[in-house]
Formats: sequence, C-alpha cells, structure tokens
Amino acid sequence: MQDEARSDRDAGSAEGTTRGEPGRDAASPPRDAAMTLRRAGAEDVPRVRALTRAAYAHWILVIGTEPRPMTADHEAAVREHRVDLLEGDGAPADPPLGLIETRAEADHLLIVNVAVAPTLQGRGIGRGLVAHAEELARAAGLDEVRLYTNARFARNLRLYARLGYEPYREEAVPRVGIAIHMRKRLR
Repeated sequence: MQDEARSDRDAGSAEGTTRGEPGRDAASPPRDAAMTLRRAGAEDVPRVRALTRAAYAHWILVIGTEPRPMTADHEAAVREHRVDLLEGDGAPADPPLGLIETRAEADHLLIVNVAVAPTLQGRGIGRGLVAHAEELARAAGLDEVRLYTNARFARNLRLYARLGYEPYREEAVPRVGIAIHMRKRLR
C-alpha cells in the first residue's frame, strides 16, 4: 500500500483483511487463540513480506495486478515505520497471524498496511489491529488516524466505515486504480 517513496499515495492499501464477525467488539481478538503483539525487527522482514503477500493475494483478481503492499520494500518499512506483528502462542518461527504498519506524521497517524493471514481473515484480527493503531495515535498525542484503500476493495471500505472512518479524498493511482483516503478523528 505504499509506492516506491513509501508515501500515503496508493490504491492498494490498508488492508489485506476484513470480513467481519457480527457482534464482535472492534478491539477484541478471536476467541480461540492466545496472541501477543510485538514490534518487528530486521530479522522479521521475511515474515512480514510473506504475510503481506499472502494477505493481499486475493485482491490481484479484483484489480488485475499485485496491490502495492505485495511489492513494497519491507526492509525499509521495518526500518523506517512501526511494524507490529501479532503472533500466536506457537513457536517463534511460526508465521505471524497479522501485522500493522504505521507511520506517525505531524498531525495524524497513517496506517500504511494491515495484513491478516488468509485463514484468519474475518475473525476480528484486522479490527483489533486498527484499534491498536488508534491507541498508538492517542499515546502519541495525535487526534486523527488516516488510511487509504483501493476503491475496488468494497469489503475494506465497508469495514472502515463501520469503524468510524470517513472518506475525505480520492486519488487516481497509475496501474492500480483509485485510492480512497479515509480518516477518523479520535475523541
């Protein structure tokens, strides 16, 4: 969901996840897994790349090309942004369950990438990761969270709207379509 310059100008963005479980609190994890959230380090780059590629793969058929998060420079993401990995209670080498990549700006926190393992999508993990980003923003004294997603990712647009995000701008992105930029003001 980032271009070569890693800006917030992409139509692939902020979620390779979403489907929802009715009646679930936005921040609640799935009921059947023990999980921990930790900051990714350089040693995690292969896991970040693999999870992101798997999470976004189903969108290729929708937009006719790989969404930008699939081809992003994940080494730079881990080095320059905050990437938090959601892990289960298995071995440290097990694939992460999900991740969220954020970048603090002067007046908001940008969600750059949200990815959830394909077999776990629709179980509240993405919502919980977005809630985590909102808590990071509050802790940093920021009162707004922004994200963007491809206009053709209708499932993502519905999820973000349910979570209180409102569109504020559209942007044409060559080769991938229209990016819908969304924001949520935190109370």
